[in-house]
Amino acid sequence: MASAREELEKDLEEVKELLKKATRKRTHDVLMAEKYKLEMEIKNLPPPKLKEDTMEEEKPPAGGYTVKINSYGWDQSDKFVKIYITLNGVQQLAAENVQVHFTERSFDLLVKNLSGKNYSMTFNNLLKPISVEGSSRKIKTDMILVLCRKKREEKWDCLTQVEKESKEKEKASYDTSDPGEGLMNLLKKMYAEGDDEMKRTINKAWVESREKQGKGDMPLDM
Repeated sequence: MASAREELEKDLEEVKELLKKATRKRTHDVLMAEKYKLEMEIKNLPPPKLKEDTMEEEKPPAGGYTVKINSYGWDQSDKFVKIYITLNGVQQLAAENVQVHFTERSFDLLVKNLSGKNYSMTFNNLLKPISVEGSSRKIKTDMILVLCRKKREEKWDCLTQVEKESKEKEKASYDTSDPGEGLMNLLKKMYAEGDDEMKRTINKAWVESREKQGKGDMPLDM
């Protein structure tokens, strides 16, 4: 589930994109006001929790706790998708204590008995098929590198199908064939969530815009 910071940053990115499309001064001013508001909200958020807090401890099985790893980084080359997992002291373990099981569309990582705990990470439903035989893992200082060999040398936009569907769902609200429709969707969202001052500003911009066009449409009434 996305954090409050992530949600605000996504909103800010959408406002920035729509600012590029805005041609009316009033609309531009409203978007600039919303951009400033979002930037201030992000600035005033408490700092993110330390990395140790991103790991969720589960009920301990026999032999020690199992910690679910939620923090990672990733990038890609033409042939590989690379997932980086930071674990302090992992290079001190025996190689057989760091196990990765690959399938064509998933992998499971299990790290055994690191400072008295086990660590696990599972990725299901990868975006594209991988080669089980060509995939591997490397142990570096305080880090595990999981190398998923691509079956086809093509770019991945994200790691899993779930991420792809989530991004497409978010984009659908504003990515329309008519840029004005996407802008209108955002204005309606801003109106519904805004305070009285924001609603007055949007209504004023709407009325003035329609009067200039001679259409005389009613202002937004959510």
